[in-house]
Amino acid sequence: MKRAMKLSDTDNVATLLDDISAGETAVIMDADKRELSQIIVRDDIRRGHKTAVTDIPAGTKILKYGQIIGGATRAILAGELVHTHNLESLRGRGDKA
Repeated sequence: MKRAMKLSDTDNVATLLDDISAGETAVIMDADKRELSQIIVRDDIRRGHKTAVTDIPAGTKILKYGQIIGGATRAILAGELVHTHNLESLRGRGDKA
């Protein structure tokens, strides 16, 4: 079983706790290790990196731990890796609210 952690109900990403390959199923768990859902990942994703748990339209804020960690630079499908190729930081820029 491959695992991913989602710590807030508002999060649209989960952090992988295991390395996972495209096509494999990740069990999305909360902090109490209760299963919330399952998702088939679309990319090879290393432990510690994020996957989208829902489709995320371009321009949408990315939420992890219930906090905004950036914005989607393009549409991200559920199960895709969320990283610097499709996520930009919104912190300290001064040009984004």
